[in-house]
Amino acid sequence: MWITINKETNSDLYNIKGLVASVLDKLNSIIKDESVLFDIKLILNELLINGVIHGNKQNKDKSVSVSVKANDRFIRIEVNDEGKGFKYNKKNYNPMELKPNGRGLIIVDGLSDEFYIEGNKVVSVKYLKKAINYNS
Repeated sequence: MWITINKETNSDLYNIKGLVASVLDKLNSIIKDESVLFDIKLILNELLINGVIHGNKQNKDKSVSVSVKANDRFIRIEVNDEGKGFKYNKKNYNPMELKPNGRGLIIVDGLSDEFYIEGNKVVSVKYLKKAINYNS
């Protein structure tokens, strides 16, 4: 069974929590592993907040959108904003500098099986492990 979810909101940080909850509510029908749902929640939060703050500069006249495609094997999350886009290179991130910015994409990259950025579009893919029934 495929689930496709498309949501959009203006660049108000207060809208992110509800948008993420709405997406997770729909994903609960195919994803039963709480740790996977936690990872997905973190990925969604980080990418949407990044789009609002860094992409759209919190301009409430601009929107951020999320598109999710999932089945029992993988979940693909795509977040778009109306910003200029940027180039991501995790080699430029130094965790010892303790900067207030930059950690979100490193976290998402670490939680994702595939992760890439094309301008103002960020994509995270997470593969889901099927439960193995040893009694069959």
